[in-house]
Amino acid sequence: MNHTAPGALRRRLIATGSLAAAAALVFTGCASGGSPGSTEGASGEDVGVSLIVKTTANPFFVAMEDGAKAAADKLGVDLTLAAGKEDGDEDTQIQAIENAISKGDAGILITPNGPGVEDAMVKARDAGLFVIALDTPPSDPEAVDITFATDNYLAGQDIGEWAAAKLGGEKATIAMLDLFDDKVVSVDVARDQGFLDGMGIDLADKTANGDEAATGTYSGGEYEIVGNEATQGAEDGGRTAAETLLSKNADINVVYTINEPAAYGAYEAFKAAGATDGLIVVSVDGGCAGIDAVKDGIIGATSQQYPVKMAELGVQAIYDLVTTGEKPETSAGLDFYNTGVALVTDDPQDGVESIDSDEASTICWG
Repeated sequence: MNHTAPGALRRRLIATGSLAAAAALVFTGCASGGSPGSTEGASGEDVGVSLIVKTTANPFFVAMEDGAKAAADKLGVDLTLAAGKEDGDEDTQIQAIENAISKGDAGILITPNGPGVEDAMVKARDAGLFVIALDTPPSDPEAVDITFATDNYLAGQDIGEWAAAKLGGEKATIAMLDLFDDKVVSVDVARDQGFLDGMGIDLADKTANGDEAATGTYSGGEYEIVGNEATQGAEDGGRTAAETLLSKNADINVVYTINEPAAYGAYEAFKAAGATDGLIVVSVDGGCAGIDAVKDGIIGATSQQYPVKMAELGVQAIYDLVTTGEKPETSAGLDFYNTGVALVTDDPQDGVESIDSDEASTICWG
């Protein structure tokens, strides 16, 4: 069976190509009155853009910064970079938004660290800045003009379907390594719930983590959810979370992780406990280091995202808005612009579309 399914992948994975070609897919229409688009004909040097990421401790967001810098250099955009001190740091992001407003930037690209940032994002929009969320849709749709992101629910579904198939009817004893336990962030919920849905587990409330039945049946047999632990999206958090769940049940054989740094930490915890035989670790990111972890057998399958493309398209969108009045539009049938996702594994399962690590390595975070 051909697991790469090229035709289907083209529908789900936006092909890598030139920045101009990618931009042509998304930008149509005219800017509304009073927006930065009213400065039509401005040079790139007149276009100020602030990119505000969650943290530079995660290579995902470093790649996003690199993509934004490359696009800004190409277009002559005045780019300012800012980041939270850690994943979840809302205060530093709020200050960066205030700075962008004070500087008179045309727009902001932001991966919001939580709902506490959204009032400041609304303030920026009210001040005439065009605000684009990258990767993480805000809980309040009015906080941004548009979101460029992975379909995070689909990313979760993909790794859930793969894990269920990989189990081959064996009981699934599941550790859920989420992002936060003190705030609700859309990407956290979407990936978690998508994974369980992909496993064939009934969801209690699709908008909440951790309220599913602790035991029941998945698509291949019986399951038990040992618990949900927060990782803060970090390697040390992943290790601590895994240690906590292992202390509750040493029979865990499936580990869902919100991202690859958490997956690395979780695997180290299981390795230290001598519990890696038959262990299935699944994740979301698809960075170059994560693909190496797939090759090494640390991560069984991961859903690959494209943060460089998110950032490139974001810079291009604000540039086009200022210089031509064109606005970006959402993907057909969605309330965001879908930047693509592909399941990566070197252990393909029948009926689950995937690409292998060699192919993924050529496009990691492209």
